[in-house]
Amino acid sequence: MHMTTKWTLAASAAAALVLVGCDTIPPGAERGPHNTMAYNVLVEASAPGARIEVNGQDVGEAPVHIKIFGDPDGTFHDFGSYYYVVKALPLTTNQFAQVRVFRTGHLLTPEDHIPAKISFDMNQPPPYPPNGPAYPPPAYGAPYPYYGPYYYGPSVRFYYGPGYYHGHW
Repeated sequence: MHMTTKWTLAASAAAALVLVGCDTIPPGAERGPHNTMAYNVLVEASAPGARIEVNGQDVGEAPVHIKIFGDPDGTFHDFGSYYYVVKALPLTTNQFAQVRVFRTGHLLTPEDHIPAKISFDMNQPPPYPPNGPAYPPPAYGAPYPYYGPYYYGPSVRFYYGPGYYHGHW
């Protein structure tokens, strides 16, 4: 064997050992899609029996355990959405809907750590105004709300008399 062949074989063997050792999921942890692992999170509310929704899906009544597939470092995984949303719906008219929004790191935005427990106080008004946004403003680089196409084409204007402008189409 030539010296370069020996070095190539040694480098290939070292690279294979490094790649085999890159399994960062702890032993015994439940594996998820996209090299994620499962985190068991308790969701409770001050009013037991409040309906809990995760990303718009009903997952049961509080207290409930939800399974969140996140990155091995304990942060939310980017499955294509900017936010992971957990909502508690009130049981009575004197209670308030509560929302917790976590960032997932989508398109290089910040990502939040997965909490061990999420608690909702159904008697507290939400921190945002009643007619305001249900989600916090997007982080730098996140997309802004889409209001539809704006027409930049030619327009027709009508002028009546000297110096009077009455509108356009």
